[in-house]
Amino acid sequence: MRIDFVTDTFPPDINGVAMTLGRFVEGLRERGHEVHVYHTADRPEKPWETPLPSIPLPGYKEVRMGLPGRFKLFSHWKRNRPDVVYVATETPLGYSATKAAATLGIPVAAGFHTNFDQYLETYKLDGFKPAALAFLKKVHNKASCTFAPSPEVIDRLKAEGFDDVRLLGRGVDTELFCPTKRSKELRAQWGVQDDDLVCLYVGRISTEKNIPLSFESYYAMRKICPTAKMVVVGDGPERESLQRKHPEIIFAGMRIGEDLAEHYASSDVLLFASETETYGNVVMEALGSGNITLSYDYAAPKRFVHEGVNGYKAPLGDNEAYIAAAIEIAKKVDHTALKIEARRSAEELSWEKVFSTFEINLQELSQRAEKLIDTSSPPSQELSVRSIFISDVHLGAEGSKVNEVVDFLKYSRCERLYLNGDIIDAWALKRGSEWEKHHTQFVRTILKKVEEEDMEVIYLRGNHDDVLDRFLPISFGGFQLIKETIHEGVDGKKYLVVHGDGFDSISTNHRWLSIVGAAGYDLLLKVNRFYNGYRAWKGKEYYSISKRVKAKVKTAVAFADRYQELLRDHAAKKGCDGIICGHVHTPADEMLNGIRYLNCGDWVESMTAVVEHLDGHFEVIQYDDFIRELYSGLEDVVED
Repeated sequence: MRIDFVTDTFPPDINGVAMTLGRFVEGLRERGHEVHVYHTADRPEKPWETPLPSIPLPGYKEVRMGLPGRFKLFSHWKRNRPDVVYVATETPLGYSATKAAATLGIPVAAGFHTNFDQYLETYKLDGFKPAALAFLKKVHNKASCTFAPSPEVIDRLKAEGFDDVRLLGRGVDTELFCPTKRSKELRAQWGVQDDDLVCLYVGRISTEKNIPLSFESYYAMRKICPTAKMVVVGDGPERESLQRKHPEIIFAGMRIGEDLAEHYASSDVLLFASETETYGNVVMEALGSGNITLSYDYAAPKRFVHEGVNGYKAPLGDNEAYIAAAIEIAKKVDHTALKIEARRSAEELSWEKVFSTFEINLQELSQRAEKLIDTSSPPSQELSVRSIFISDVHLGAEGSKVNEVVDFLKYSRCERLYLNGDIIDAWALKRGSEWEKHHTQFVRTILKKVEEEDMEVIYLRGNHDDVLDRFLPISFGGFQLIKETIHEGVDGKKYLVVHGDGFDSISTNHRWLSIVGAAGYDLLLKVNRFYNGYRAWKGKEYYSISKRVKAKVKTAVAFADRYQELLRDHAAKKGCDGIICGHVHTPADEMLNGIRYLNCGDWVESMTAVVEHLDGHFEVIQYDDFIRELYSGLEDVVED
């Protein structure tokens, strides 16, 4: 199988999720599967890794949050379709991945690796918890199934309305995490003798890990064992503050691989008081290292730690019981039998069993999806229509969805193509935007269709490509460059085709203001990407700030100079039954006092076109719907 992972964290990031995902990828590749990873790290990529845009997570500069990448992922997966996608993190990137895969009919498995909603309680942000939970549920329920690491998490998610939640546990690398890694030299650096007790914390140094309780437990133990030491392995936003408050505690920083294993094995008691784990990898690594573990009775410890046999547990949230258990550990002189049992229990937790379970589930999802959309090769049918009207592609501008419009044209066949203005964005090019290779692909696609399909092309200039005015009118072969024209439908009705900027007083009388507005629009598109990352986290649909602002401005202008009325009146004077325009980036199909108003929309945000079907009826088509129906093999996309 080809399996694509989408995640905000991946090795060499140092955290439990990255470690787990690295193991998953390694295990699947060893089993012969082709695995590709889309992640947020800005580093030289391996052949099977692709970095995507991201921003640092506030408060965790070492953690990056992926920005929405729906169209980029869609483009990648359409060219090289995976059998299944595994979305590991529920960020805007993860959500956009589920949407891109859904459009193409690719099955998605989502991983529930982190209790983000519970973190909010820790940070006294309870008011955001319903929104966070709603968003998590939205992401996971768009997936074919969700993998959770423990029965408790599964029960909680099902109770909250999550669909098809399955168990996918974790393993322990018992070759790496092993009692034989115990180091006298390291213990000497800590200033302890062979028989002295060393308490250990491993993990992110942050509020949600409940580290103060681990420290309080250590101080209670030291009253019984005065020579005891506490070692903290990890890093995070709370490290500096805790280190100032507790200068007697050893902060060892981030450790990985053999170095980490040595720190585990050279310690004696893991004090892990976190209440927000989905699994608890560090507890299992400590078991493999032959440590005494003290944790709360939930997640992995609930399943694998047996009280007084291979470790110790306290009821979840009971601080007094946790400290009392730590005191009992300090009082007990000989823990040899318990340490041996801890190691033995870890040896039973094989990663191979986890990989096998994961593989079987992914194969089942892939097989179930075989009857769905297959985009690994071009579709067998095309959209066959009489005419296509496209406007506002803005080639040369950063926001142009040129790959999508090329797809639309590539899998469409028509007698006549109207390029209804602002196809090229000369204003953006003047401001320093670059003409990219895929912009040229748009031109090549049209020229190829003109040559091979005898398609007629009519280019109507807009305001962003008004540099073409000096060439108007011009005609050669199957190509015309004009300002406006009349299209006659199958039923004999006539439609005036014009970009529409001539009826906008700002575009015609205040060109400088239009240019400033265009630059502002580009800025709003950039702001929009960040804002929709926040909306996605809140569980809300995509919202276009730029379109909303522009709509408000255009509405005010239209009210003043009767923009649409002028278009309607102009069409009526020409003896037309309707008008087909662009310019305002808002797709529309409505009647204005007996005149049909059709707006093509744009290929920056709405990604729409107007088509005239073979039977003569007009329709506004949206790109996502076009692709979904095209690959689903639905006949009514060809003829209604």
